[in-house]
Amino acid sequence: MENNKKNSLQKTAENVYQFKITLKEIKPPIWRRIIVPDYYTFWDLSVAIQCAMGWMGEHLHEFVINFPGTRIKAHLGIPDENEDEQDISDGWKYKIKDFFTLENNTANYVYDFGDYWQHTVMLEKIIPAEKGVVCTVCIAGKRACPPEDCGGTYGYEEIINGTSEFQEEYKDYDPEYFNADDIYFEDPDKSLRFLKMQ
Repeated sequence: MENNKKNSLQKTAENVYQFKITLKEIKPPIWRRIIVPDYYTFWDLSVAIQCAMGWMGEHLHEFVINFPGTRIKAHLGIPDENEDEQDISDGWKYKIKDFFTLENNTANYVYDFGDYWQHTVMLEKIIPAEKGVVCTVCIAGKRACPPEDCGGTYGYEEIINGTSEFQEEYKDYDPEYFNADDIYFEDPDKSLRFLKMQ
């Protein structure tokens, strides 16, 4: 069985959601297409996005999405305990099916508030789940994720142009490489337990 199909979850899904995740401000685009079960929370979706893109999960993140039928924005992710004023709610308390619809189909996802990687998360399809085990899977994508902590889009462009002062560190980095079979999806429940222990 392929790596990106190993992480089966023993829960029941009525539907699966197909998302396209595209990293903003980079051309040619870096993107992934993933399928996740409808019982996922925003925490679960974040773990899936990070695994599919190639991020290491070492930084805070935030989704910004409209409440369905309104223009009011929800901010869901990991609250920063060091911030006195913030409006980020715990992503693990909210299910994606309560926000994403075919009409309310887009969210902004930020990973790493320092490098500030912004992604467009677009719901493309809602598909009835087949009976049996539902898997999180990456079905398509293009190009390699930028290296972690490389300095955001500016630092990434320097690496691509061969002008980074840390160029030697990235000599093995191939920006065009992508293989969906390399992706392994971590168990979001285990990741959440680890987060709460810190």
